[in-house]
Amino acid sequence: MADNIKQNQPELDLGEQQRIRQEKLKALQEEGKDPFVITKYDQTHHSADVKDNFDELEGKTVRVAGRMMSKRVMGKASFCNIQDLKGNIQSYVARDSIGEEEYKGFKKLDIGDIIGIEGEVFRTKTGEISIHATAVTLLSKSLQILPEKFHGLTNTDMRYRQRYIDLIMNQESKQTLINRSKIISAVRKYLDGEGFMEVETPMLVYNAGGAAARPFETHFNALDTDIKLRISLELYLKRLIVGGMERVYEIGRVFRNEGLDTRHNPEFTLMELYQAYTDYHGMMDLTENLYRYVAQEVLGTTKITFNGIEMDLGKPFERITMLDAVKKYSGVDFNEINSTEEAHAVAKEHHVEFEPHHKKGDILNLFFEEFVEEHLVQPTFVMDHPIEISPLTKKKPEDPNYVERFEFFMNGWEMANAYSELNDPIDQRERFKAQEELLALGDEEANTTDEDFLYALELGMPPTGGIGFGIDRMTMLLTDSQAIRDVILFPTMKSLPNDK
Repeated sequence: MADNIKQNQPELDLGEQQRIRQEKLKALQEEGKDPFVITKYDQTHHSADVKDNFDELEGKTVRVAGRMMSKRVMGKASFCNIQDLKGNIQSYVARDSIGEEEYKGFKKLDIGDIIGIEGEVFRTKTGEISIHATAVTLLSKSLQILPEKFHGLTNTDMRYRQRYIDLIMNQESKQTLINRSKIISAVRKYLDGEGFMEVETPMLVYNAGGAAARPFETHFNALDTDIKLRISLELYLKRLIVGGMERVYEIGRVFRNEGLDTRHNPEFTLMELYQAYTDYHGMMDLTENLYRYVAQEVLGTTKITFNGIEMDLGKPFERITMLDAVKKYSGVDFNEINSTEEAHAVAKEHHVEFEPHHKKGDILNLFFEEFVEEHLVQPTFVMDHPIEISPLTKKKPEDPNYVERFEFFMNGWEMANAYSELNDPIDQRERFKAQEELLALGDEEANTTDEDFLYALELGMPPTGGIGFGIDRMTMLLTDSQAIRDVILFPTMKSLPNDK
């Protein structure tokens, strides 16, 4: 479509073309035809509706509206192409059908103008479904020039900064972001059907807990106090479980003061849910069913392809412990390692970098990241994490060095994180204390003690399963998008000089 934009535009520099467009607008306003005074247009169909229902609509009058992306003037008759939410459609515009004055006005329209077309649905001699216009209405004048080429790696920075242009020029990008909305709707539909209640919790918090991440900090002027942006949804949702709301979920933005790469954006969309009277096995079952449902609802299949690799959500997801996964892919059996010193030694032997304060469980996790993650392409639950990296999770009764936790992996990426939630307030206080010690050692991602949350736990929280899903990564996989910025409408970008 972008290749058609040059048609009928004079070979003038950008500034001159913009000046001409402004003069056209001024002339329209002087003639009493200012498009910006129009407040509505009674659109009856989208382009795809006309095409999909041609047999019913042939010969009938419809009204479509959208951006004119191409125009071909041939004397007394012309063709133009209108792009709307659902696609594009051709219109045949003839002087004898719309009137001489109206036709003169049509010929003065520019690529990028937003117009309404009223006319009869027909099929051209070449077989293209089109609209034979009986009226053309200018609804908004485009005073800027659309770029001739706006696709591919050479324009990624502009695509992300000026997403509105990307949505106009790149229909694949537009469909990806439409599918993102459909994915979120499908998640809500599934959870609502399972009896979950959607809730909202604070974004501005005094204690940013629930995850190992560095928060953004700001100052609340009205109370003259420092405050943080939330890094997780967890601790408030658990308070609701204490309050008797047995199944709750939230889909919302969280903020982590971390780097930018193809899988990380400092603000991203997280979905967390908590269900009373179940455990992490219940969360595994829910995850399998949810992913299958969303894929089927949005894509029409449970088989997805990412970067040329097929992943089957219809088959039972693999379940493996972290110990067994590390043993399988690194050859190291951490069941045979009995001390922190031995763990440090085996890390040095296998060239795994670690910090002096890291314990055996931390080293096990580092081995997992180094040797295992990349192999977890098909849907896999990695279960039973070491207690050192899981401060909010219930211990395994048979081995208190490990917890009832899993991470869900696909394509080598962590897609979800789930627990049998810790509901022992005495144990939780000790875990917070250990986190405070890490914070004192310089770990900026460690949690601090949340006294109000501990008080809630002391009132009593039922056995509970909880899970967090990264909506952005889910969207990446289901839309075959290679970068997280491709699935966020307005991703975080480095500021330009004019932004400051």
